[in-house]
Amino acid sequence: MQNILVTGGTGFIGSHTCAELLKSGYNVVIMDNLSNSKKAVCDRIEKITGKSVKFYEADICDYDATCQIFSENKIDAVIHFAGLKAVGESVQKPIEYYSNNITGTLVLLKVMREYNCKKIVFSSSATVYGMNNKAPYTEDMPTSATNPYGYTKVIIEQILRDICVSDETFGAVALRYFNPIGADKSGLIGENPNGIPNNLVPYIAQVAQGKLKELRVFGDDYDTPDGTGVRDYIHVSDLAAGHVCALKYSENNDGFEAVNLGTGNGSSVLEVVSAYEKACGKEIPKKITQRRAGDIDTSFANAEKAKKLFGWEAKLTLDDMCLDSWNFTKLNPNGIE
Repeated sequence: MQNILVTGGTGFIGSHTCAELLKSGYNVVIMDNLSNSKKAVCDRIEKITGKSVKFYEADICDYDATCQIFSENKIDAVIHFAGLKAVGESVQKPIEYYSNNITGTLVLLKVMREYNCKKIVFSSSATVYGMNNKAPYTEDMPTSATNPYGYTKVIIEQILRDICVSDETFGAVALRYFNPIGADKSGLIGENPNGIPNNLVPYIAQVAQGKLKELRVFGDDYDTPDGTGVRDYIHVSDLAAGHVCALKYSENNDGFEAVNLGTGNGSSVLEVVSAYEKACGKEIPKKITQRRAGDIDTSFANAEKAKKLFGWEAKLTLDDMCLDSWNFTKLNPNGIE
């Protein structure tokens, strides 16, 4: 049975992927510094799956701690989520973002090399398509970014490409996600940010709970059917399944692949609000404000490559995403504690 190291494994996407890995028969070792998550998530993953995970509270920038994990466990492959991820904050703190995301990845890759671990699935992002490509995005489009967070993804993808050129037995899959929302059907794990959420759906959830007064909608003058930004929202459980598919693919394939994980359809901010209102049975007060710098009209995936390469496609609908998100919110009114 293979041992998979999941960096950032107690985070939103990481936790759902750990559950999916355990259900698929893998052993899971989690490494997380808990900067934006809680250790209690491990207990919940175990409750969902009936299987145990091994947890290390450690930072990927810490070479000695990373070595310890590899020396104590025979790691067969890595799924790498750990990193700072708030777009706005990255503009305010570029040094912290470049230092954490890129240095941390380099430390991880260095330790992987020392322990002869040659398979990695990397948590990339649709943000690498920048401002100049037109949706639907395909993996062969040129990459760029509009903020430091996005550039860390572009740079790490390039690092992985270069390693695959230097070592023909190395395999890396960079999964470019679109907009993950939803929660596990059990309601035990979901999006659980510290402080005021940066992402749309947890923000809507806090408005639905009455914790926040209203939802701010950034701009209603985009070139879209209702004027609000259109994004490709994908259920986090579909996304987690995509990681297991990518891992299985990497077991038998070397070299670098960038692969979109999205539904191939876009939904506007107002459509998401409407689906959430249906799920929670109440109106979400909202206020239209100015556009945010760097936001684009429309972003959605061409998801054919994932289907062709490793037989994955998104199955769950926007209604499923909002129902599962609201279920998690109801069951965990103060988040995971």
